[in-house]
Amino acid sequence: MSLGVRVKVWGDYALFSRPEMKVERCSYDIMTPSAARGILEAIYWHPGMSWKIDRIHVIKPIRFTSIRRNEVKSKLSANNALSVYNGAKKELFISSKEEIVQRASLLLKDVEYVIDAHFELTDKANDSDNPGKFKDIIMRRLRRGECYHTPYFGCREFPVNFCLYEEEVHGAYEVVEEKDLGFMLYDLDYSDPENIQPMFFRAVMRRGVVDLEDCEVIR
Repeated sequence: MSLGVRVKVWGDYALFSRPEMKVERCSYDIMTPSAARGILEAIYWHPGMSWKIDRIHVIKPIRFTSIRRNEVKSKLSANNALSVYNGAKKELFISSKEEIVQRASLLLKDVEYVIDAHFELTDKANDSDNPGKFKDIIMRRLRRGECYHTPYFGCREFPVNFCLYEEEVHGAYEVVEEKDLGFMLYDLDYSDPENIQPMFFRAVMRRGVVDLEDCEVIR
């Protein structure tokens, strides 16, 4: 039984933030592999399996738009919340007047991708877990449009529509021989929880497809 799955995802806006942009948010040209993994994990996640992204098909033309959004400069402290819970008289809120700032964001608009992915069993799989069981659950959830939480394109305010895709893929860039998208975030290395490291790769789109199976990952 094949462990692969093909999922079409689309939405009005997307923001896959470049880490080098510290204040003003600026999106990558396409969806990152880690964002694709996050979407699939929102549809189905289990400790006994892990998603591996094989290819990202870019279906619609890459288009940007700029908006301004209200964001907060800080977040509530967990230690502060614990102190209030234990009876301390402290303020437990974020003042909108002092903390909210308006920042520009460069977004992608009218996006659509097809994700080719497969899953592998992990060392947390138990005796009752097997590839056939997981594949049946995943296919059933995709056909029904079920998810644990609404998947999103980079930020929660940009929700993802998704469905199982079993057709031949045709996109806006299938006539473009090659397009270099530069270095992109591949994923985060969680092997050391105390020192989580970003991983990058050189994204090259060939005929509308970014192949991730044999890409070189740079830490």
